[in-house]
Amino acid sequence: MKFIPAIGESDFRLLREAGHGYVDKTSFITEVLSDPSVVLLFPRPRRFGKTLNISALYHFLRKTDEDVSHLFEGLAVTQSPEAMAHFQKYPTLFVTFKDVKARTFADAIEGVRSRIVQLYRQYQYLLDGSQLDRTMAMRFEKVLYGTPSTQELEDSLWILSTALHEHHKTRVVVLIDEYDTPIQSGYINGFFDEIVLFFRNFLSAALKDNSSLFKGVLTGILRVSKENMFSGLNNIEVHSILSPRYATSFGFTEEEVTNIVDPAHLDEVRSWYNGYLFGGQVIYNPWSILNYIKNGRLAPYWVNTSSIDLIEHLATRQGMGLSATSATLLNGESIEVPIDDNIVLRDINGRPDALWNFLLFSGYLKLVELHSNEMGDVTGKLAIPNMEVRRVYRTMFDNWLHKATPDRSMLDRFVQALMEGDAPTVEAFLQHILLTVVSYQDGAGREPEKLYHGLMLGLLVHLESQYFVRSNLESGFGRADVLMIPKTKGRPGVVMEFKVPFGKETPQKALEEAAKQIREREYGAAVKSAGATPVYQYAMVFDGKQAWVKPVNEPKSAPAKAKASRPSKARASKRTKSKPANR
Repeated sequence: MKFIPAIGESDFRLLREAGHGYVDKTSFITEVLSDPSVVLLFPRPRRFGKTLNISALYHFLRKTDEDVSHLFEGLAVTQSPEAMAHFQKYPTLFVTFKDVKARTFADAIEGVRSRIVQLYRQYQYLLDGSQLDRTMAMRFEKVLYGTPSTQELEDSLWILSTALHEHHKTRVVVLIDEYDTPIQSGYINGFFDEIVLFFRNFLSAALKDNSSLFKGVLTGILRVSKENMFSGLNNIEVHSILSPRYATSFGFTEEEVTNIVDPAHLDEVRSWYNGYLFGGQVIYNPWSILNYIKNGRLAPYWVNTSSIDLIEHLATRQGMGLSATSATLLNGESIEVPIDDNIVLRDINGRPDALWNFLLFSGYLKLVELHSNEMGDVTGKLAIPNMEVRRVYRTMFDNWLHKATPDRSMLDRFVQALMEGDAPTVEAFLQHILLTVVSYQDGAGREPEKLYHGLMLGLLVHLESQYFVRSNLESGFGRADVLMIPKTKGRPGVVMEFKVPFGKETPQKALEEAAKQIREREYGAAVKSAGATPVYQYAMVFDGKQAWVKPVNEPKSAPAKAKASRPSKARASKRTKSKPANR
């Protein structure tokens, strides 16, 4: 039977009744019900199936006179007698804050109020009988008719769960989807402290010491600061992407993807949408997989579903657009940072590792390796997950570059100059960029060359459809800094070697050393063998806000003695004095 995805459908009932394709994740329900924790939080990247899982849990547990067993027919949860004992047994509250993206605190509170009022309307029948005492009925009515104060709104889930418990004589399930969306808006728009205080009180009232609560489940992108957000919740268990338990509950596994994707296209699907590691399990981006199946073509589906305002906001503050770390990531390598799933957004301004952790837990970086020492400190190697997410970094760099050089034609002229051997124009453009966006501090540090590496890779990342832009790729008798290898034979190719003057070394001397290295180590070999013609080679020297570029021409003929004295691969890999260590 052909798998027909339902793009954007997050209501489990509607999806199942329409007969759309569904990758069975109902073992999540079984796990939640067997978990001894009363309150569970599942931070996952957006579009990884959080809302659909919560919706399935809602329809499974919700107490109703209607039999909804047809929704779960043939699914994994029905194979568990322990789980089925809870089927349709509990009054269940389900509220989502995924669309509460406000510019002011007042608007955020109004967004929360609107959703709580909608929730109360589902249970107006509680006012029909005499089950509620007068005080509780009055509080219920005040929320129902949309006039609660902020403090009363903070108590609203507690009031409703208590009322339902009194009426049904059965404890209540509380499901909160995307709880942190308003908090991220608060961070961007300057009302972070106010919204955190509200949600701390809101969640504590509903989930801490609530005798009416059977189970509480929350989802979000981040855990957000335990000391601020969950200081009152000592009964919450957090299962982040680092946790082995629930590792396969969100996103698609290798086996699941193999079952719904044409095997002939699996390799390219992997390169575009694979790359995540949750709790030690390989996980695919489900949103992109489903869109790929529907449209039959590879495209950046996930990264185009919402703005990257928060990512850009944080990256700009950290100077991520141009840094040695960015260069490492753009080059396909990994960075090693301390790992902490307890994100404190305000700390990101002063802690670079907090930024990388945010990018990890929100799906813009992947975990390659995880290590812990005897003191309990955890570090991890992070990298860009796949080709789709790489587009995000390309977009951020393009936006950053546009602010520095609004005239896109300047970048086009720069690329054209590279392809024509026009070193003076290349030098002039680089000088302009350095003067516009690079501070003197950017070029400092232990490995200043990586800063310029990142700059060059960013300037060229938009050429991915036409060129393989590779850094530190083995070519000839060594590894060139940057190679531009055309995907079509007969087009120009480019070789670049960078240096930063060492000690009292002059820029001219550094240029000569870089040119010599290109010639002697034959860095153009890989470009030529790919069919590039002609091949332009450049020695480039950077020092703070200054740049020098020199074209490097190969000798017309190499004497036999010179050929015999070419450095071996072992010697070619050694660092030269004029180049700080980055090989």
